[in-house]
Amino acid sequence: MRPYRRWTLVLFAASLLASALWAREIPSAPPEAVGMSSAKLRDMQAAAEKMVDEGMIAGIVTAVARQGTLVHLSAYGQRDIDGGKAMEKDTIVRIYSMSKPITSVAAMMLYDAGKLKLDEPATTYIPELRGLKVYGRDAEGRPEYAQLDRPVIVRDLLRHTSGFTYGVFGDTPVDRMYRQNGILGNKDLKDMIERLAEIPLQYQPGTKWHYSVSTDVLGHLIERVSGQPLDVFFQEHIFTPLDMNDTGFYVPQAKHDRFSQCYGPDPNGGLRVISQFGARGYLRPRTFLSGGGGLVSTARDYLRFCQMLLNDGQLDGVRILKADTVAMMTGNQLPPGVSRSDGAGFGLGFSVQLASDPSGAARVGEYGWGGAASTFFKISPKDETVFVILTQYMPYAGRIENALKPMVYAAFLDEG
Repeated sequence: MRPYRRWTLVLFAASLLASALWAREIPSAPPEAVGMSSAKLRDMQAAAEKMVDEGMIAGIVTAVARQGTLVHLSAYGQRDIDGGKAMEKDTIVRIYSMSKPITSVAAMMLYDAGKLKLDEPATTYIPELRGLKVYGRDAEGRPEYAQLDRPVIVRDLLRHTSGFTYGVFGDTPVDRMYRQNGILGNKDLKDMIERLAEIPLQYQPGTKWHYSVSTDVLGHLIERVSGQPLDVFFQEHIFTPLDMNDTGFYVPQAKHDRFSQCYGPDPNGGLRVISQFGARGYLRPRTFLSGGGGLVSTARDYLRFCQMLLNDGQLDGVRILKADTVAMMTGNQLPPGVSRSDGAGFGLGFSVQLASDPSGAARVGEYGWGGAASTFFKISPKDETVFVILTQYMPYAGRIENALKPMVYAAFLDEG
């Protein structure tokens, strides 16, 4: 082959590769092209930057897409104050409970494939849980474990009506058992299941919405049904198809410099690194694959995951879920008589907004979730809009969401 022909083929192949990579990015355009105000989004960004300038948080990344078009992506502040490293658009952060929607999608992929039934007892897939009972007290007030009125079903795990708890948000006898048994400090998911099997449920299944380790149990169920470790299933069936290159259970060595520190309030003023949530534990592969809170990601990756959901289960010609399945997941799935304290509903992996908010801070049908380090995302099907806000501050600062979310909605030009 002549040299010029060989180089022509090389350049052609390179151009095809570049085109393929470019095609995998959500297209961008000025906000006005999709009915949003550039000025209003600048106001939102200014509010985010003010939080950094006032020392409330170290850094923040904000991303907004509408009608499948990226209209805003900005980073401000620092990912490492002592190291003098700026927060960048591709900074990798702990997303904690924003892992739960990803685990829920993985389970529903098995449902779509006919390998998982939502109303089947969880013990069909995890027989170690067959001896579960419910904590209670007898007439004299002594602890007494009761039989289940009905089994924990797969749907309970997805909507947090299983009766499990977390052990960290309360101080009930069951919460104390979780702490004593190290439920959140397991070596792997199998170990967690074995310990959970020895502890009673806090509530009868299906009777109360209670945030819990349900999604971690679901993660192990996925492993049992699929025959793959959770990280492998995620990579093969979600992250690679959606081109989520920076999402996983740990940060590879080549990306260590992009990983953010996690901060909290310093008793002496300002911010300090929260050592127990520092970087070290995420810089090497881990054995405990927490589907409830173990993932790291970036704004770009998580926006792609959200856009797939908004597109009824597909992105860039790759279908992850059936459209009917997405509709089921993002509608209220709580049983009659069961509600959350904030009045919102809950689907299969997501909080669901059931009523309008006169202040404009929430939209009917909006769904999403947040993570312990003050990250959150919202998807509004009515408005064809996704936004992802990432920072690294603990404990969860709801004021960030309360301040920024209404400002995104205020940017819609088609609402006058």
